[in-house]
Amino acid sequence: MAQVLVRQLDDKLVERLKKRAKEHGRSLQSEMKTILEEAVPDYEGAWKRVTKLKKALGQAGRTFNDSTPLIREDRDR
Repeated sequence: MAQVLVRQLDDKLVERLKKRAKEHGRSLQSEMKTILEEAVPDYEGAWKRVTKLKKALGQAGRTFNDSTPLIREDRDR
């Protein structure tokens, strides 16, 4: 796994990060990792899961229509 070094962080920022980590019951490193994971979600993985779920539901007889025209009609009112 890769490692990242962030230099010249303000001391007050580090203290806020430590406080946040403590509130969540995590180490500073774990808290920073969580913040980065939430800031940059895995959209590709999410779309793969959505596609897989739609396929599974489709095999169960469910159909999915594009709701874009309905949303546009509602917004145009």
